[in-house]
Amino acid sequence: MLRLKSPATVITLAALTALGPLATDMYLPAMPAMAEALDTGPDQIQLTLSLYMAGFAVAQLFCGPISDRFGRKPVMIAGFGLFLLASLLCAFAPSIEWLLAGRFLQALGGAAGPVLGRAAVRDIYGPIEAGRMLSYMASVTALAPALAPIVGAGLLLFFGWESIFLLLTVYAATMLLVLAFLMPEPLAQENRQSVHPATILRNYRMLLGQRAFMGYTLVNASGFAGLFAFLSGSSFVLIEFMGMSPFGYGIGFTLIVAGFFSGTLVSGRYSHRLGRDRLLLLATAICALAGTIMAGLATAGVYTPWAVIGPHILFLVGFGIVMPQSMSGALAPNPQCAGSASSLFGFLQMTIAALGGALVGRFHDGTSLTMALSIGLGGVLSLVAYLLLVRPASQAAAASQARS
Repeated sequence: MLRLKSPATVITLAALTALGPLATDMYLPAMPAMAEALDTGPDQIQLTLSLYMAGFAVAQLFCGPISDRFGRKPVMIAGFGLFLLASLLCAFAPSIEWLLAGRFLQALGGAAGPVLGRAAVRDIYGPIEAGRMLSYMASVTALAPALAPIVGAGLLLFFGWESIFLLLTVYAATMLLVLAFLMPEPLAQENRQSVHPATILRNYRMLLGQRAFMGYTLVNASGFAGLFAFLSGSSFVLIEFMGMSPFGYGIGFTLIVAGFFSGTLVSGRYSHRLGRDRLLLLATAICALAGTIMAGLATAGVYTPWAVIGPHILFLVGFGIVMPQSMSGALAPNPQCAGSASSLFGFLQMTIAALGGALVGRFHDGTSLTMALSIGLGGVLSLVAYLLLVRPASQAAAASQARS
């Protein structure tokens, strides 16, 4: 059995959290091929991504509060079991309708990994150290989206798109064994909450009324919406419109993830020195600048891969800082309901991102314009959420502490 405060536990939690990006990023290079194989259009294949995010969002509302009562470990075991079965359904789906059903069930099970991984870090490390540990965990998790498109492109080339979902099945089975035999329960008995609906609703109502919680959540959700717009449209823009090969797409995606990895390292290294809010101001400004550059290039008719990949690398540097710091900021003041806070945080993040992805699919005009405008809007809204919500809440908290 692993010790709770150990590098091995952090790596295990990162591997559990990585299920989310693996389930979204690994099949991106195969989306055009899947559309052809299942005799459907790009909008229906893009819907498999948006539907996954929608199911992911809904599931988070329940798995967090349930884990506040029964513990993180049993809920994660149930979630990964469902994800395993759903991955098999996706692999053998005979039509787009069956694939959509499989992706929705994947989301319902897969939500347990990221939601409860975040909550477990808060359980183990407390409000201050959690931000630094989430940054380092995000650095490890960044390996998943870096490698996933390349692995997916290789599997597509040699074994067909179905093999991507079979590999996800194997990954889920491995994580189930680790959870069952090696992972200790991070939630102490004295911190367990009632699972009564009135308690859950009271916690959610309290969180929705917290200006700081909503500010940090919307900073994250806006940036994530920009990232998800790229996930939803990039394979059609770069492969179909701009003529990149699936393998070339995988290489470009890896460079983009390297930007995210760099951001998480900056977040972990400077978390204590600069503080959460100064880091977020820098990061949201980077996201807004990068998104505006990409939108400007697309509006000017500059349709080359580097007009998309270059700005998005910079965008991901900013979001690599935003993600762990905003998570830590949202969860820090709520130890009594960390699972519920993580659930609501993830629900709002995924819901906003799914809506953005659906719009990209609906208004995709065959060029990079719709995707680039969506990414630009996400970056700008992230900065606006920081300036209008997070900074005033932080200033009010600092003034309150000074008076006391």
